[in-house]
Amino acid sequence: MKLATQPDGTDDGRLIVVSRDLTRAVLATAIAPSLLVAVQRWDAVAPALQILSDDLHAGRVASFAFEPISPPLPRAPQWLDASAFLQHGRLMQQAFNTPEPPDFTDVPMMYQGASDDFLGPLQDVPLPDATQGMDFEGEFGVIVGDVPMGVSAGDAGAHIRLLVTINDWSLRALGPREMKTGFGFLQAKPSTSFSPVAITPDELSAGWDGARVHLPLRVDLNGAWFGAASGSEMQFSFGQLIAHAARTRRLRAGTIIGSGTVSNASADAGSSCLAERRVIEIIAQGSPSTPFLAYGDRVRIWAEMPDGSAPFGHLDQRVVPG
Repeated sequence: MKLATQPDGTDDGRLIVVSRDLTRAVLATAIAPSLLVAVQRWDAVAPALQILSDDLHAGRVASFAFEPISPPLPRAPQWLDASAFLQHGRLMQQAFNTPEPPDFTDVPMMYQGASDDFLGPLQDVPLPDATQGMDFEGEFGVIVGDVPMGVSAGDAGAHIRLLVTINDWSLRALGPREMKTGFGFLQAKPSTSFSPVAITPDELSAGWDGARVHLPLRVDLNGAWFGAASGSEMQFSFGQLIAHAARTRRLRAGTIIGSGTVSNASADAGSSCLAERRVIEIIAQGSPSTPFLAYGDRVRIWAEMPDGSAPFGHLDQRVVPG
């Protein structure tokens, strides 16, 4: 099933169930007032939400036109982002002649981002300074239920409730200083954008396997193809990422964990962020030729099924002065 949020003037909005073609929706507040509450009470409410979804598709309930305004979770208890595609990291290391981090292939890298102000899929993205290396990052993500401390990677997948696609906006000029402090990103990571709907893994059929999304993540920049890297090349599965995050503490229901920039070994897959395209140019020609974003630039991101459909819908946003 596909779930989303309808804005209603509150912090968390109202829960709605959305049709598979993303055209129709039905209010689900009689089952759970918001998506956050639904995830918190998942075992109790998921069966009723599935029945409502079935009724929506069978035409047994009155529905309304779906408008993709809000992110599925307008806010979350926690937002954690990993770097699970090692090709992306290796390109960065090669371009800047930096050593491979310890345990690079065995232990995921992850940072904690801000989770109080997520952006909707069609919302303009306000960024404060066009000279700070404005960039997009196409990712996949999971929304989990309550996760116990010390969960194993094998058991962690059972706590995945929903899947999303993500644009993790970045200000590249601010990142190096923040990384050197040892405290991680803050100003370099503006508000993150999410797909119109969050979906249960079964919606992807064979596209969900091994706790990975085996679909290309399409990225267009100003109407031109930029990349279509597959989520299948994750070094670390979402089960491993969840276990890493929960090693020393529990995770509360509604926590979102991102895959990091989707990246493939084949150059034909293109890239999911400008920084990666630029380091490929540095490696090939000694300096980058692709600029970072300018105000007015438009970024479109969507996962694509074999039949050409977009199960999460589209993120389609312009960068504007903040």
